[in-house]
Amino acid sequence: MRQILASLSVAITMMGAAPASAEGPVVIELYTSQGCSSCPPADALLHDLADRDDVIPLALHVDYWDYIGWADSFADPRHTVRQQGYAAAAGHNTIYTPQMVIAGQTHVIGAKPMQVADAIKAHQAPTGVAVDAAVAGGALTITGTTEQALPAGTTVQVVRFSARETVDIQRGENAGRTLEYANIVTDWQTVGEWSGADSLQLSIPVQGDAPIVVIVQQEGAANGPGAVLATAVLR
Repeated sequence: MRQILASLSVAITMMGAAPASAEGPVVIELYTSQGCSSCPPADALLHDLADRDDVIPLALHVDYWDYIGWADSFADPRHTVRQQGYAAAAGHNTIYTPQMVIAGQTHVIGAKPMQVADAIKAHQAPTGVAVDAAVAGGALTITGTTEQALPAGTTVQVVRFSARETVDIQRGENAGRTLEYANIVTDWQTVGEWSGADSLQLSIPVQGDAPIVVIVQQEGAANGPGAVLATAVLR
């Protein structure tokens, strides 16, 4: 069930731009929908977060509000499945928008800026895992190091996103509004697993100039997504 949210009045600059940990910026996943009347404040918060270097804010538009009169033009049923995985891992029976999942672990109502700020700060501690990425000749090279064994099921994921999009919404709960969205996920792929026994070395083909995010993430409870261990971003 969606949460009824107050209007967003606290600027994200409240925390400043804290330095990222050695393991990379903190991933923030916003589960949102163009058809959700409670989502625009969370979308605006994510838009502000996109200007920071210590976080990787990603908007995953879901499809389960499409029935109320407006089909989200960015919605992907795989985003709904991923959010359901987080709910199962946390022992929750329902999913909602707007929801933020921070570092794969902390669930926050999407337009609660102080809670988001606290969660970001809590997940800037080192994890002992590092990953790097580079693109050359149409190939993405991913390297990683760790001094510890990684949990079984730890995966390497590659995300592509569109930095900015503007949408005129004509029907549904946000009818008549023109909304600007940031960091809209267009593709999310698992490209390998990593045990930590050896350094990570992967090379995969890439096309286009859309930003790239590399995420190393362990598996959570109930086979859902778990803690994010390391990230790298190419804008």
